[in-house]
Amino acid sequence: MDRDTLKALLKECEVELYDTEIVTENGRKIYRIYITSKDGITLNKCEEVTKIISPLLDTNPPIEGQYYLEVSSPGVERKLKSIDNFKASVGELVKITTFDKDKIKGKLLKVDGDNKILIREESGDLKEINYTDIEKAKTYYKW
Repeated sequence: MDRDTLKALLKECEVELYDTEIVTENGRKIYRIYITSKDGITLNKCEEVTKIISPLLDTNPPIEGQYYLEVSSPGVERKLKSIDNFKASVGELVKITTFDKDKIKGKLLKVDGDNKILIREESGDLKEINYTDIEKAKTYYKW
């Protein structure tokens, strides 16, 4: 199943695709689908999505061989791997490391187009970053 088809199916379930990944844990292949919603993600919503998607993946598997399907929320503290992840996280606290090894920490204020990201750093300063300059990024929660 391609990403666009998966997105469309999830939209019917009133959730959005955040990310997918294929991992091996304890010798088991796992296909994970991370979903988000403005209202939050519940266990019941994950179960509903699993019941809808699972039969479709049986006829069009995402990977070869046996695997396990997991549907879950990406969590409060999650990796930001795409510009869409950044767009979905506006208003949240983020930690960013650039390829130049600069470390930026603050509130994600805006994503302009597909390249410019605006952060209000903890010091209060505004910092604009090119998406292509980011080596890794994640949201964080101040406990």
